[in-house]
Amino acid sequence: MNHRLLCTALLCLPALTCHAETKVAEHILANGLKILVKEDHRSPIAVTQVWYKVGSSYEPGGITGVSHMLEHMMFKGTDKHAAGEFSRIIAENGGDENAFTGQDYTAYFQTMEATRLAVSFELEADRMRNLHLLPEELKKELQVVTEERRMRTDDNPQAKMQEQFMSVAYSNSSYKHPIIGWPSDIANYTVEDLQAWYQRWYAPNNATLVVVGDVQPAAVFELAEHYFGELKTSEIKALKPQSEIEQLGVRKITVKVPAKLPSIVMGYKVPVLKTATNEEEVYALEVLAGVLDGGNSARLSSGLVRGKQIAVSAGAGYEMSTRMSGLFELEATPAEGKNVADLEIALKAEVKKLQQSLISAEELQRIKAQVLASDIYQRDSNFYQAMQLGTLETVGLGWQKMDEYVPKINQVTAEQVQKVAQKYLIEDHLSIAYLEPQIITTSTAKKEAH
Repeated sequence: MNHRLLCTALLCLPALTCHAETKVAEHILANGLKILVKEDHRSPIAVTQVWYKVGSSYEPGGITGVSHMLEHMMFKGTDKHAAGEFSRIIAENGGDENAFTGQDYTAYFQTMEATRLAVSFELEADRMRNLHLLPEELKKELQVVTEERRMRTDDNPQAKMQEQFMSVAYSNSSYKHPIIGWPSDIANYTVEDLQAWYQRWYAPNNATLVVVGDVQPAAVFELAEHYFGELKTSEIKALKPQSEIEQLGVRKITVKVPAKLPSIVMGYKVPVLKTATNEEEVYALEVLAGVLDGGNSARLSSGLVRGKQIAVSAGAGYEMSTRMSGLFELEATPAEGKNVADLEIALKAEVKKLQQSLISAEELQRIKAQVLASDIYQRDSNFYQAMQLGTLETVGLGWQKMDEYVPKINQVTAEQVQKVAQKYLIEDHLSIAYLEPQIITTSTAKKEAH
């Protein structure tokens, strides 16, 4: 769970304080590729990220996880470069690289000495349109992804519970599907599935190139024109709208898996910046998450963990910069002698307090101070500055949104926090998952040690 407002999610904190605008140079090539450049000359390094507007929430049933699978296959070669050569070339040039898939995006990144930017651009431009999808490479990578799913989800009680929870919390939103995909879908991918997905979404007019570091924008734009300028576009058809239907009562699920400790996850349906009719509510929800889980002095930690000592851990999470509406989550693990029923009562009591009483001016100010402290910390990383730009751009908010975060958090009042608690943290829009530990058998232990 995200400990919001203390170490807020990557995209939510602007790169500069609320008194200065983020200086980002923007350029769009004739083929639609958007380029964002932010100068940071403190070290001779540049981070390059290529973001594609496609992720697990774009996937229909039957091929869930295909975006993640394609991310793996993007390292498997082109006409010009054999499988594995991409990573080798980056390493030879003193860089490191990787990729990640989310619900709303897939992104590829390299961190290198700024003078080696052309190496990164040449490789990324090549695989943007010239990827080789070979049956033998897919067969190998299917085993890798199957093992990844086993380790990260199937053998991880908390992850397994979260996956089951998401599938129940949402009715028709595609956020109900796991990013890695359902096992039966993974087992039945074909090269044709991946080729169709690649052709549909991997194109300059569906991508954003972000560069942050010791660079000059004009030089980056010129280099991007040289390597990406001739790439052909694709016809990108807009997705059909997918609005989650209204929830008409509390939903509960018990997840029984081998585990050492029980736990509980609760999620309320809430708007985000992209879907809210009133943005002030979103920033108020963000502050609300900070009140509950913004460091050691926050209410869940001070009340449930140290105070009543009924939980060994407790947290809150809210992602405000997603493509579709999401969840305001609470989670906790009971202390010895306590159970998930005790925690459910305690978590709901904390929610009720927020609904019935205004938070103090002192508490509100503490949360806002943490936002500013996190903002200063955030400026130290080129990678996370690029993440902010890429995420906001890819989910359709626009990178300029990053400059609004701190001032809008500073405008949030105690009354607004109370109002969003009253409006959104209601029983009829609540989903709950209980993790009920099963005995860890010898065979289970062997499997986990595998």
